[in-house]
Amino acid sequence: MDSHSPGDHAAREREDEAAPCAALVVIGDEILSGRTQDRNIATIARWLGARGIALKEVRIVPDEEEAIITAVRALKDMVDYLFTTGGIGPTHDDITAESIAKALDRPLVVHEEAYRRLCAYYGIERFTPARQRMARTPEGAVLIDNPISIAPGFRVENIFVLAGVPEIAAAMLDSLESMITGGPPLKSRVLDVPLPESAFADALTAIAGRFPTVRIGSYPYYRDGRAGAQIVLRGRDESRLEEAVAAVREAAGRAGVTARLVRE
Repeated sequence: MDSHSPGDHAAREREDEAAPCAALVVIGDEILSGRTQDRNIATIARWLGARGIALKEVRIVPDEEEAIITAVRALKDMVDYLFTTGGIGPTHDDITAESIAKALDRPLVVHEEAYRRLCAYYGIERFTPARQRMARTPEGAVLIDNPISIAPGFRVENIFVLAGVPEIAAAMLDSLESMITGGPPLKSRVLDVPLPESAFADALTAIAGRFPTVRIGSYPYYRDGRAGAQIVLRGRDESRLEEAVAAVREAAGRAGVTARLVRE
C-alpha cells in the first residue's frame, strides 16, 4: 500500500522532477511464459537507486518486433534513461537490435568494432553467420562492454541495451558509469510493525501527510500465526527520512507495539 494521498504528492513530485529517472523493457517469451524468472529488474533497480536514479516503470514484452518498438517509443521520451534486457544473442528470435533500429528510424548496421571483437574471440572459422548477428546495432550506437562472453550490448540515444542473462547484464552495468549522470541517492529504512496493516493504516496516512518528500509503503505479511507489516520509507533528504522513521516508531508505540528497524 502506498500511503500517500493525492493531495500530498506535490512536494514529492517537485523533488522527483529534479532527479533523473529510468524505465526498463524486459524482452523475452521465456519471462512471460513463466519458464524463466526475471532477476534483472531487481539488479538494475538497485544499481540505479545507488546512483540517485529512480526506476519509474518496467514493461515485459514478448520477442515480437512490434511489441518492442511500441514499448521503446512509448518510454524513451518519458525518462532520462531507458534500459532493455534480452534479445541480443545469435538466434532467430534475438530481434532487439533490429527492433530498436526501427523504433528510432535508424539503419541496422554491422558495428565494425563489435565485429572485430567477436571475430577475434571466436576465430575466423568459428565466426559463423549466427554469431555475426551479434555485431549488428542501430547506426551510431556505442558499445557496452561484456567481460563475460564478449558479445557487447550497446547504447543509442538514451537507450541502453543489455543482455538477458542476469550475470552478463550485471557485468555490463559496471561499464556504464561514464555514460550515466545520477542524482542524490535515494536512502531507505525498513521497519517491522507487528500489527495488522489495517490497524496501523490511519496513523501511516497521517505520517505520510506530514512527510510528503518521503515515500512510505506498507507491505503486509502473515507468519508464525501473526499478521504484521513492513514499512518501507525512502527519501533523498536523510534528516526528513529519520524524522519520518521516528514518527512511525512513535505511532507504533502508541498502538502498544515496537517498530523494529530491520534494514537500512
